[in-house]
Amino acid sequence: MAIGSTLDYCDRTDVGRRRSNNQDAKAVLEPWNRDIYNRRGWLFVVADGMGAHAAGEMASAIAAEQVPLVYEKLAGKSPARALRQAIEQANTEIHSKGESSVDLKGMGTTCTTLVLVPRGALVGHVGDSRAYRVRGRRIEQLSRDHSLVWELQDLQAAGEAVPGLDLRETPKNIITRSLGPHPQVQVDLEGPFPVEEGDVFVLCSDGLSGQVADAEIGLLAGTLPPREAAAALVGLALVRGAPDNVTVIVARAGAKEVSQATAGDPPWPLTDEPAAAAPRPVPWGLLAAAAASLFAALVAIGILQAPENTDLKRAVALAIAGLALLSFISTLLFAFLGFLFPHGPAQRMLAVGAKLGGGPYRSHDCAATTELLEGIAASVETAAEGLDGAPRARVEESARQARARASAGDHRGAIGAAAAAIGVYAAAVEAARAEGTGRQGRSPA
Repeated sequence: MAIGSTLDYCDRTDVGRRRSNNQDAKAVLEPWNRDIYNRRGWLFVVADGMGAHAAGEMASAIAAEQVPLVYEKLAGKSPARALRQAIEQANTEIHSKGESSVDLKGMGTTCTTLVLVPRGALVGHVGDSRAYRVRGRRIEQLSRDHSLVWELQDLQAAGEAVPGLDLRETPKNIITRSLGPHPQVQVDLEGPFPVEEGDVFVLCSDGLSGQVADAEIGLLAGTLPPREAAAALVGLALVRGAPDNVTVIVARAGAKEVSQATAGDPPWPLTDEPAAAAPRPVPWGLLAAAAASLFAALVAIGILQAPENTDLKRAVALAIAGLALLSFISTLLFAFLGFLFPHGPAQRMLAVGAKLGGGPYRSHDCAATTELLEGIAASVETAAEGLDGAPRARVEESARQARARASAGDHRGAIGAAAAAIGVYAAAVEAARAEGTGRQGRSPA
């Protein structure tokens, strides 16, 4: 735990059950002291690489290294501006590396980041790794998946017909945005979201969210301490087959991380400070308009002086002369002021209380229920059928205790027993890996 902080966190990653290498990466940048926390806060990063051979692993590693490095260097900027620029710089580095070799070309990675500062929680995001907030009985997804499934869902919600569309048959692992494939990338910023004591934030790759339901993530992360929660979440993904790498960060905010924004705080600059404005060229257009107005006024005055004019003509000429003179003076004034005081480029600002993005995007009840706990217990029991001897017996006994306590209304005890069953199974998987036997238990159908 960092000095002057009450935040507790744990980060874990696992290669999964079917992959030979881990293309996920993670990073945590802690504040050294309270002053550093006030300036740039905590930074958490999860990246899920894509690409043949070692390309995906390299891409995610670059993101996990570059984002904290650049964000730290830009601590003098607002957190929103520094975070966006850090992710953009990581994209540049990954793209450059990908262009340097045929084997690496097109490599990419997701990148989901969370910054905790006194003003709240800020999410920077590209891809389909996710950021959640668990508060009480609800889990909220703060990030938006950049995936084909979500894009099609948006089309349906907007009422646009997609011939032959069946979301149940749409591949869920096709992403529409990532770091690396292109020279530039669009970064989503979400927040800042207010932080309350006890809020739990979860960052994860789709190796977790693809196997563990949002309500289950909220149940385990919101009930267990971060270290136990991270282990249980990764373990539950292993229980269900873990076809992909699994990475998760669980962070629980304490009293010192509660949002402290006040109306008197300065706004956050969202762009770099505007450059000094260059002198404007002579405004010939405005000067020409002023000359035309003056000419019209002189003509009208000449008409006024003609002796043969009627009273009506004199009234009309007087009105035209007045308007022309007013136009001449105002146009000349605008030209003069614009020439002396040119305007520089506008700087976008985020006022206190304002928020970027559209999150949260999804919200689920994650209160402990018998049905939710039954689903976890059943998964563990099914997976344990592939184990032998004592490990299988211990898993089955813990699962039985989880069911019994859930039925008795002791949901916290049931969660602890379910986590214990998951832990035994995960340990058996790890032992099988160490022995090189390949016998890691049978995945549920």
